[in-house]
Amino acid sequence: MAANVWPPTSNSWQKIAAEKRQADTAKIPTDWVIAPRVVAEAKARRSLVGGFIEGLLDPETRRITDMDAPELIRMMSYGSMTAVEVVTAFCKRAAVIHQLTQNMLEIGFDIALQRAKKLDDYFRTHQRLIGPLHGIPLTLKDQFHIKGLETSMAYVGWIGTFEGQKGTGKERNFESELIKEFQSLGAVPIGKSPETSNNILGYLWSPHNQNLSSGGSSGGEAVMQALKGSVFGIGTDIGGSVSMPASYNGIFSLKPSSGRISMKDVASTGPGQQIMPTVAGVMGRSIDTLRLVLKSLLSTEPWLQDPYVVPLPWRDAEEYHPSDSPTESKLAFGLLENDRAVTPHPPVQRALRMVKVALQEAGYELLDWNPPWNHESRQIHPHIARGDGCLDVWKALQLSGEPEVHEIRGLFKQNGPREPMPLPAYQDMVVRMREYRNLYQEYWMSTSSETKSGRPVDVYISPVTATAGLLPEKFFHADYCNSINVLDFPTVVIPVTFVDERLDVSDPAFQPFTEIDQTNMDAYDASAYHGAPVAVQIVGKRLSEERVLSIAKVVVEALNSYKARHREI
Repeated sequence: MAANVWPPTSNSWQKIAAEKRQADTAKIPTDWVIAPRVVAEAKARRSLVGGFIEGLLDPETRRITDMDAPELIRMMSYGSMTAVEVVTAFCKRAAVIHQLTQNMLEIGFDIALQRAKKLDDYFRTHQRLIGPLHGIPLTLKDQFHIKGLETSMAYVGWIGTFEGQKGTGKERNFESELIKEFQSLGAVPIGKSPETSNNILGYLWSPHNQNLSSGGSSGGEAVMQALKGSVFGIGTDIGGSVSMPASYNGIFSLKPSSGRISMKDVASTGPGQQIMPTVAGVMGRSIDTLRLVLKSLLSTEPWLQDPYVVPLPWRDAEEYHPSDSPTESKLAFGLLENDRAVTPHPPVQRALRMVKVALQEAGYELLDWNPPWNHESRQIHPHIARGDGCLDVWKALQLSGEPEVHEIRGLFKQNGPREPMPLPAYQDMVVRMREYRNLYQEYWMSTSSETKSGRPVDVYISPVTATAGLLPEKFFHADYCNSINVLDFPTVVIPVTFVDERLDVSDPAFQPFTEIDQTNMDAYDASAYHGAPVAVQIVGKRLSEERVLSIAKVVVEALNSYKARHREI
């Protein structure tokens, strides 16, 4: 049967979205349903983390979901905990989170429990785990196809279809390469999360401070991780869409270089754009879990199935181990405190100072990071990412007649998509990107003349964004994030502290670099941001994920020691 584009002419998009929400709710077991008054209380609260959500869970669910991946693996390998117990606990917690926040587009608890039972059968028969992620529940941004579940990417017009088409035979019967890899490793997908702002579930707020956005566009997955609804999550990133939500929700993340994690058979916008491709990133509550996930994925040799994955196995030799290094060859860090275009808000400045002092007290070397102007990426990124005029996004919206959400209205003209860039102009921009990468590489290598070891700086540390959260319509500068995609560098986000309205006050002597700098600082409101997580990112050279992860752990350990000495949180 030929595939046909599906126009839902008989129903309004609002009705289709409502039916989708009802279908999701019906998948939650009756004894996991929470009272409407609790949902109402949650919406009125500033914060959902900590005591509030923990109080909605039974002790056994709390006990299991408080464990991170390495501990859960150990427990299951000893036979002291089953996959069914682990998956049940996380499904229950995810169900509660969804009712409080509306952050699951696809609920797959029944499929997950069937999978967990098979894993337990395997363990009983063979007395070993099926793989390094045996029984570990995960959630993913709703771009990854899983058999038995839809993939809508939060487009109303994609509901009931395969990427907007009916009659393909792939509806609910197709899997992305990454899902196949996770299945072979023993991991158990339990559901999928939405775009931060969408017409099906609405807007997703940070559970630490519900005045603030969860960040985009993988905000649904970041909320899931912040509230411990799965052991780890997978988001997608083309301009900070993993790093930013991780920062705003107080979790760890890895955004790799393109070609380390498979994106084969993944629904995406602009799928033909491979100059600066969307990548899959990992989100979780520790560096150890990020490392475990990436190392496990690479053990499947994904390049054998996906020609766009670099044939690069996990490299233990690339990891940094402090105990193996003499004092004179300790790490050297670059520190980008601002990009000379937009100054970070006071809490971000404080987080950078904390990390700087922590590393200095631990004996590491820090240099000011003065690379080619970060603002150059602002001129490159939108033309590469959206040079096609976003025609595919426009067509997807037209399937149902739903409006574009506020965050993407600037992408279109009043009655249609923008004209695509002419090919020669697009190629000129690609050349500009190549030249920018070359200049950045030359600068990085030149730092060998400044370090004590005579080696170039190992990684550099920078803000994730200029803000420690996002007030709606108050986001003015993405260059700290999207420059990483333009350069194709791997980056690890680590939480540092929380906004404190008593400490994080505006500087009356502030002098802006640019007009946008002043606009951004004028938008800072210490009381509105109070309680929001604050993070930094650790950035390494292209395809150096193993080293960046190991160095990020060094930073976390130095930061924890600093906090213990100075009694900071």
